[in-house]
Amino acid sequence: MRRRISASILAADFGNLREELARVKDADLIHFDVMDGHFVPNISFGLPVIAAVRRCSEVPLDVHLMIEGPERYLEAFAAVQPEIITVHYEAAVHLQRTLRQIRELGCRAGVSLNPHTPLDGLRYVLDDLDLVLIMTVNPGFGGQQFIPAMLDKIQHCRELIGTAPIEIQVDGGVSLENIPLLAAAGASNFVAGSAIFQAEDPAAYIAKMRTV
Repeated sequence: MRRRISASILAADFGNLREELARVKDADLIHFDVMDGHFVPNISFGLPVIAAVRRCSEVPLDVHLMIEGPERYLEAFAAVQPEIITVHYEAAVHLQRTLRQIRELGCRAGVSLNPHTPLDGLRYVLDDLDLVLIMTVNPGFGGQQFIPAMLDKIQHCRELIGTAPIEIQVDGGVSLENIPLLAAAGASNFVAGSAIFQAEDPAAYIAKMRTV
């Protein structure tokens, strides 16, 4: 399966956002970690930033809602026309209903699982899923170290999904060193922030992420 690279805007220089977006124009997606300070211990950004990026870049948008009660805001986020909206398994009280609403709004539906969250509940929503995001760090802050035990979780997720057309995305400590292991375990969509935006040549780094 072709690897897709999602550049996490959280690691960008927001004082030079237009220039930063130009540096990652070869990414498959721009990833947004929307944090509310409740579900995760940090606050990041909201709709105005995503809307601004939509105006400045043609790269498809990948919105990761790290917030409580995500169903309250789906219509607002869908209005900026992201390719993907991902909600957390731990935060969506009525997960199946939420995933179906995302699709009805014209977006691909994703569900994210924190490192400690088991995969079991996914089997009941596979028909409503387009993407599973496996967090390979505890969410809330960028630049954390990859948790090696998540390789086993990714492999089990791939086994659970089987032949269903569902992407496995990974987020947290992704680098050129561990991408081959992540891909071998079953992941095909890789979120990276610091590794891409701090690279001297982000375009070359993204190209290496696809082939290493």
